[in-house]
Amino acid sequence: MIFKMRPLFTSAALLLSLVSASSAVLAQESVQMGAVLSLTGANATVGEDVRRAVDLAVEKVNAQGGVLGKKFSVIVEDSGGNPTTALNAARKLVSVDKVPVVIGEYSSGISIPLGQYLVKEGVTHINIASTSVKIRDLGATSFNVIGLENFGNKFSAADVWALGYRKIAVIAPNNAYGQGVAHGFREEYEKLGGKISTELLYTAGQSTYRRELQQVERSKPDAYIYTAYGQESAIINREAFELGLRKTPWYGILLSMCLSDTPAEIANGQLGMEVGSVDGVAGMTYAEAFRTRYKEGMKTSYSGYAYDAVMLTAAAINRAKSTKPADIQAALKEIGKNYPGVTGAITFDNDRQRQNPPYAKLKYDGGKIVSR
Repeated sequence: MIFKMRPLFTSAALLLSLVSASSAVLAQESVQMGAVLSLTGANATVGEDVRRAVDLAVEKVNAQGGVLGKKFSVIVEDSGGNPTTALNAARKLVSVDKVPVVIGEYSSGISIPLGQYLVKEGVTHINIASTSVKIRDLGATSFNVIGLENFGNKFSAADVWALGYRKIAVIAPNNAYGQGVAHGFREEYEKLGGKISTELLYTAGQSTYRRELQQVERSKPDAYIYTAYGQESAIINREAFELGLRKTPWYGILLSMCLSDTPAEIANGQLGMEVGSVDGVAGMTYAEAFRTRYKEGMKTSYSGYAYDAVMLTAAAINRAKSTKPADIQAALKEIGKNYPGVTGAITFDNDRQRQNPPYAKLKYDGGKIVSR
């Protein structure tokens, strides 16, 4: 007689079981949180800058004794600059790693569905870089440490007006972020008496934007006001330079993002604004630690916000004496009352949004972005 034994697990189920068991063991040995970052794709420069900040924060926390008497760690997943990939990464962090907090992403078009998923699961979400005003509406378990477009548009419109530009062209990506900037900037700028000569919402992911730039040029603006993601911005800047459009001033909204992948000789002379990157003694100390560790300064203005988010999370877990998401969220609300971050004092409003976020007036000069 031949006996056939049924397998206890399918290979896929066995693999998942082993992964879950391994994660459970690791979780007992350390306190973990998650991060979804753009480590590849159009915003990889920003993502790497932020990943470095996360590593610095983890080192700082562990040097101070860790969290709840255990080692602290952040599980970093790559979004690839894609909403579907980001959601899959978040599902893994929630269902397999069982982290109570996830920070990220960068693009608002990714952060919004990411945050919606995390809120639905009851997991704490901290937005560290996206600026769409729709971030406010993610829900009760989502926190935000960066200034949103309503603040940024008002700041940039006033700055552009003060520079003397009265007839401008606006260039932005045709997504949640770009639409918010284009609409909000127009509203604030026209209040001051300015005129928008033309508005271009471009399709992301193209290999060339020459046709669009030539169309915008026909409106003969005093200045081009634009915002674009790293690698796409590099194409726009190069082609604008080749077409002679740089003879007219260019002003970048979120300048470090606009120029992160643009060669210095093309970027030179551009003006712009940015979320404030570091502030006060804590900020200067962080900037020096970053430069010492990585042998170069921050390439974008977003690393400080990631650093603050990780440090806030560790402090909240210690305060709550718990890794339950609801306990951490309650502690974040208490800590978020003038918390001394490297990006300045962080105070959350009743909707868990940062109040009075910092901004800076910048220019690209001598191969780097500097204050003006």
